[in-house]
Amino acid sequence: MKYLKQSLPLIFILLLSLFSIIPFFHTGFFPMHDDTQVARVYEMAKGLTDGMFPVRWSADLGYGFGYPLFNFYDPLPYYLGGIIEVIGLNALLATKTMMALGVILAGVSMYFLGKEFWGKPGGILSALFYMYAPYHAVDIYVRGDVAEFWAYAFIPLVFLGLYKIYKEEKWRYVVLAAISFALVVISHNLTAMMISPFLILFAAYLMFKAKKKRVALYSLAAFVIGTLLAAFYWLPAILEMPYTNVSALIGGGSNFRDHFVCLGQLWTSPWGYGGSVKGCVDGLSFMIGKYHILLSLCLFIFALAALISKKYFAAFSKEKLVILVLSFSGFLISIFFTLQISQPIWELIRPMAFLQYPWRFLLTIVFFASFMSGSLFWIMGKLIKGKLILTASVVLLSCFLVLVSVKFFVPEKYLPVDSGYYTNTLALQWRTSKISDEYLPKDFQRPQNQNGIANFSSLNSKNSELISVSKKTQAITLIIKANNDEKIILLPLAFFPAWHAYLDNNSVPIFENSQGSEVNFPRGQHALRLVFQQTGVELLGDLISLAGVLALFAGIIQLNKKYA
Repeated sequence: MKYLKQSLPLIFILLLSLFSIIPFFHTGFFPMHDDTQVARVYEMAKGLTDGMFPVRWSADLGYGFGYPLFNFYDPLPYYLGGIIEVIGLNALLATKTMMALGVILAGVSMYFLGKEFWGKPGGILSALFYMYAPYHAVDIYVRGDVAEFWAYAFIPLVFLGLYKIYKEEKWRYVVLAAISFALVVISHNLTAMMISPFLILFAAYLMFKAKKKRVALYSLAAFVIGTLLAAFYWLPAILEMPYTNVSALIGGGSNFRDHFVCLGQLWTSPWGYGGSVKGCVDGLSFMIGKYHILLSLCLFIFALAALISKKYFAAFSKEKLVILVLSFSGFLISIFFTLQISQPIWELIRPMAFLQYPWRFLLTIVFFASFMSGSLFWIMGKLIKGKLILTASVVLLSCFLVLVSVKFFVPEKYLPVDSGYYTNTLALQWRTSKISDEYLPKDFQRPQNQNGIANFSSLNSKNSELISVSKKTQAITLIIKANNDEKIILLPLAFFPAWHAYLDNNSVPIFENSQGSEVNFPRGQHALRLVFQQTGVELLGDLISLAGVLALFAGIIQLNKKYA
């Protein structure tokens, strides 16, 4: 009974969260900007089933030529979706489950952060403001940016881990902060880039306030170990980028200069399912949420007044009031980076171009606003003596917030489709491949129509004959009969340095071609085996991640008994 009573706030959040994911219970599915989610889950499950780990290659996407999707595109949500599919659900149901869990996780993680500062009532309010923010709905039902809203879910846990390091100086919170930071990176590296300066400033503030060597060492350890844990992903993503056309994403229609937000759009902008364009009239909404803005402003004014007039606000913790002021500063800084006025900084800090859209900072705006909102019930708890009144206020305000916000958490329409609609060969190799083909080599000649997708039967010619082919994600075996010596065989496989060719078990060179990869093939019938073997960079990333795991366990073994 005691455990149930303690869990009631979390149960309440979970129940109210169901209204945000109702569309996932609908038959069929809904369109979104990044309409590749089911295909990616399917490809991840296929890689895991084939025994590839880490999964780095997608065999069917890239017009059937394959490409190193999970080497570059944030893999964590797809690992979960892929595992769910391997367990037994089809790709569509696995995708829906993966997406719905990411939505709910955001509320749960923010509850724990809010509860730490503002108590259980405040934690509930922070969680619901975070979960039901309009931008969260944009990410889920308009953009379909699964990676971003999964990273959104882990951000509160990183801040919580850092704060608990400051409060209790225990290694278990290094583990929490490090793993959570790594999960942000693996979920969405751009979100990690965006949130890291705020995390560093927060940790620096706590270290300055604590003036304790252990707090500084533990905070630093959290960042270092978190970075190490995610190295299997971020190291190849950075160093092997030249083998792909990923750099093209920072230009053209994704040029940050064309996607600044007009200030009025943050207050109100029409809801839509279109895209972002230059100017103040876009196809989708960039509003923060009126209640987020108004409550944040009121709470900041209160905190400022309480810090100035200590005599009348003695009951309020100075530390928490300062946290409110700092949070509002983060809120304003984030707004600044969405506006045209911040362009000189975007120009100065070149890596920011990879963020593509300045309005991505809506994510941090919403984080700070939602976190601050929970302090309302902390303040009320100091001013109102009746517990029943406070409880009633929590329930009523929470239900009201869900009621006025749930209208955003709906898709544009539903499509009467099943899993096969997204995972049939033509869907994977043509329809989905056209949406996202930036992971192919820079000079690759993309097919102009369906006749150009990869086809191993095209190896047959008057000079050679394909006897048999056996394909797995990480290995392809071909039996080919050539009628002349040193014939160049053009393979329908996108070039990537991890692929190695073996002719009758002897290593042979594999060369890049704008239409795939090629090898020299002698006269006669021979077995050609193509094997994906991790590059030196990828292996180094794996080893660094393993070192991060060992560092966590070493800390637990050596320090847990003494400090836990």
